[in-house]
Amino acid sequence: MLYDIQSDKWREECGIFGIFARQENVALNSYWGLYALQHRGQESAGIAVTDGNVMDVQRGMGLVNEVFRHNLPDMPAHIAIGHVRYSTTGSSLLRNTQPLLVNYSGGQISLAHNGNLTNAHEMRQQLEDKGSVFQTSIDSEVIVNLIARSTKPTVEEKIIDSLAGVQGAYCLVIMTENKLIGVRDPHGFRPLCLGRLGEGWVLASESCALDTVAAEFVRDIEPGEMVIIDDNGVESRSFAKTDRRSGCVFEYIYFARPDSVIDGQSVYQARFNMGRTLARESGFKADIVISVPDSGTTAALGYSHESGIPFAEGLMKNRYIGRTFIQPEQKKRDMSVRIKLNAVASVVKGKSVIMVDDSIVRGTTSGKIVRMLKEAGATAVHMCVSSPPIGFPCYYGIDTSARKELIASSKQVDEIRQFIGADSLHYLSLEGLHASIGHIHEKTLCNACFNCDYPAETPCEGDCANNKFLFEPKAK
Repeated sequence: MLYDIQSDKWREECGIFGIFARQENVALNSYWGLYALQHRGQESAGIAVTDGNVMDVQRGMGLVNEVFRHNLPDMPAHIAIGHVRYSTTGSSLLRNTQPLLVNYSGGQISLAHNGNLTNAHEMRQQLEDKGSVFQTSIDSEVIVNLIARSTKPTVEEKIIDSLAGVQGAYCLVIMTENKLIGVRDPHGFRPLCLGRLGEGWVLASESCALDTVAAEFVRDIEPGEMVIIDDNGVESRSFAKTDRRSGCVFEYIYFARPDSVIDGQSVYQARFNMGRTLARESGFKADIVISVPDSGTTAALGYSHESGIPFAEGLMKNRYIGRTFIQPEQKKRDMSVRIKLNAVASVVKGKSVIMVDDSIVRGTTSGKIVRMLKEAGATAVHMCVSSPPIGFPCYYGIDTSARKELIASSKQVDEIRQFIGADSLHYLSLEGLHASIGHIHEKTLCNACFNCDYPAETPCEGDCANNKFLFEPKAK
C-alpha cells in the first residue's frame, strides 16, 4: 500500500511553462523551468516541442528528472511547452499526462492546463453527444475538443470561442506550429507571468521559473488576457472580463515558492508578515519558535522576528523522499510522518515550543508531529497556523478533501487543539491574513475555503448560507 506524504496538505494541481526562442534550446529550458515548478506537481511531467512543421511530445509518470532522464525531446525546435501535474480532475494515469497533443482540421495543437473547470462534466457530456471522442479523463481535453470544433477562422479566435462556455479556473499555454499562446481565466485564480530571454519569450506559472532559465521578468498576465507570441513579438488581447478578480489566497500561504512574486506581491514577504501577525495575535510565550519545514519556515521566521523568541530547527525534514512510499505496518503507522520529519531532541528537550505551520486540513499529521515533539522532550507545544481554519473545499484547481473531512468544518478551535494534542492553538485571522498580503487588495482574493464565498459557479456541497464561518479568531 502506498502512503501519500502530502495527505494532510492541500495540493496545487499543476505548473505550466512555455518558451518561444529561436536561439535557445527550448526543450532544455523547459526542463529547467519545470524543475523550478516541481513543487506544483509531482505525479507526472511532460514537454512538447515543434520546429514549425512537426510536433513531438515526451511525457511520463514521476518527477521531472525521472521522466526526462533519458528521453528529453531532441528534435530541433523553437517553441516548447511543459507541464507538471497533480491530479484533481482525472485519475493519476499515464494517459492523463500533459501536454496534450492533437491533430485537427487546422493543423496540430498542444495544450497544458493549470486549474479546474467546474462545468467540465456537463461540457464533456455535450461534446460526446455531438460525437466527440475523449482519450483521457481530464477536463483539459474538453478545451482541446472545443478548440477543434470551433468554426472561427484563426486559432486565436477558436481559443476565445472555446473558452466562452467553460467555467472555473484555467491558465493555459498553447502551442501551434508557429505560435505560443498564454491564457489566464477572467477571475485570475491561478498565476501566470511573462518573461524575456534574449530575443525569445517565456511563460510560466511562477516567476521563480523565469529566474531559473535566466529570463527577465516582464509582467504578470492579467485575468481575462490572452498573449500571442510569434516571430513578430508579443500581442495582447482581452478576451473576457469579470467584476470580481479572485486570485487564490493559498498561493501566498503555501503553494507558490517563497522566491516567487505573484501579481506584484512577494510570496516570501507575505509569509514573513503572516508570522509577524501571528505573533501579535497569539501572544504566546515560549523558549523557541520552530517550523514544520519547509512550508512553515518563512512564517516562523516572521514570528521569531516579531516576538523576539529565537528561531531553532526543531524538526528536520528528509528532502530525499518522494510524494509516495510504501505504507508502514499498521502498528507502526506513525512512521508515515517520521520518515519525512524527525524531531531534533537536543533542540526541543526541556523547552516550551511554538510550532508554526501553514495550515491544518484533516489534523492527523499535526497530531503526530505534536506527539513526536513531546516524546523528544518538549515541555509544551503551542501551535500557530498562518492561515484561518479551512472549512470548505476548493473547486478551482486544488486537490481538496470532501467538506466532512476538513477538521475545521465540524470542530471549534479548542476541539481541534484537543484533537492534535497541542497545549495551545491559534489560527491567523482572516483580517490578519489580508493585512499580511499587503500589496493585494482583499477583495481581489478568493477566500472561499475559509468563508464559503465562492466567486464562480461550483458544485458546492450544501447551502453556504447555512454554513457561516464561525471559527475565525479575532486579532488582539
